[in-house]
Amino acid sequence: MNEKKINELNGWLKTNGADVAYISNPATIAYFSGFKSEPHERVLALFVAPGKDPFLFTPALEVEEAKNSGWPFDIIGYLDSEDPWAKICQELTSRYQVSSLALEKNDLSVERYEALKRFLPQTDFSLDVTPIIQKMQLTKTAAEIDTLLEAGNWADVAFEIGFAAIKEGVSEMAIVAEIEYELKKRGVSHMSFDTTVLAGANAASPHGVPGDRKVTANELVLFDLGVVWKGYCSDATRTVAYKEPTALQRKIYDIVLEAELAAQAAVKPGITAGELDKIARDVITGYGYGDYFNHRLGHGIGTTVHEFPSLITGNDLVIEEGMCFSIEPGIYLPDQVGVRIEDCVYVTADGCVPFTKTAKELLVLS
Repeated sequence: MNEKKINELNGWLKTNGADVAYISNPATIAYFSGFKSEPHERVLALFVAPGKDPFLFTPALEVEEAKNSGWPFDIIGYLDSEDPWAKICQELTSRYQVSSLALEKNDLSVERYEALKRFLPQTDFSLDVTPIIQKMQLTKTAAEIDTLLEAGNWADVAFEIGFAAIKEGVSEMAIVAEIEYELKKRGVSHMSFDTTVLAGANAASPHGVPGDRKVTANELVLFDLGVVWKGYCSDATRTVAYKEPTALQRKIYDIVLEAELAAQAAVKPGITAGELDKIARDVITGYGYGDYFNHRLGHGIGTTVHEFPSLITGNDLVIEEGMCFSIEPGIYLPDQVGVRIEDCVYVTADGCVPFTKTAKELLVLS
């Protein structure tokens, strides 16, 4: 349990006149409580109230797991045959004053919001707890950074496995399977997102899906991957060549690498998120490929793979020591070539340090 963060949330609730906070996102619940779960369609919730003990609400089949997580307060379970919203509202009204209930508005579905309104018709739901949670998660402690470094090390291991799996005629999905199988053998149970391996022109789709496309000579192969380690995520991208790349492939790669290195070198406290995006974007635009860098420069990372903030031109958020985020410029020429190079970094007093160490000079595999 993160007692310090729960106390910080309670202080914010008191200052803003809210009686209770309803935390609905499983990743946020884990951040505060230490209990990690994916409830699927079932309801998992954490309720926090100033001056009162918080409580977890879980499916009955997860009550024992929640107890084993070290959560020291009440855990209320519900059976599949029960109405979770009736039980939640019964617990809320018996424990707290609930004239104002703060919500995670970036997570809560309309269906669940309407269920709460049905059982608590006089309650004010206008307060959004999302911004304060984002602020709490924005800068990481030394212990969190150490864990993120461990997660980054596992991403480096995954790259090694993936690069070794490349050969003539092997499919994208076969390489994915090799990476995830080998990691599981070594104790990594979850990837932080679906592992991406894209060969040749397939890599020109920034969010392409691996399939039966087979690797052939003289093309690039893009790897985008990460793991969950002790509750924290890694996320990194490397693009490598199988056999000698074409002149165009090497040119695009060199431009993306220049952009990535320029942005990474510029990271320091005081620069803004938007300025970092612009630095990388200006490099790519200067070579005439600005229209083919069609996503933001990066995103925050922590207990989830995509966190606040968004590194995009126009974002005036000032970078501070302890922030953690990705730097991932790319160029995607449809039906030709795609290159992305990504590291997540943490901000130091005078620069930044990447969580992943795999070399970024173009690797040519034979």
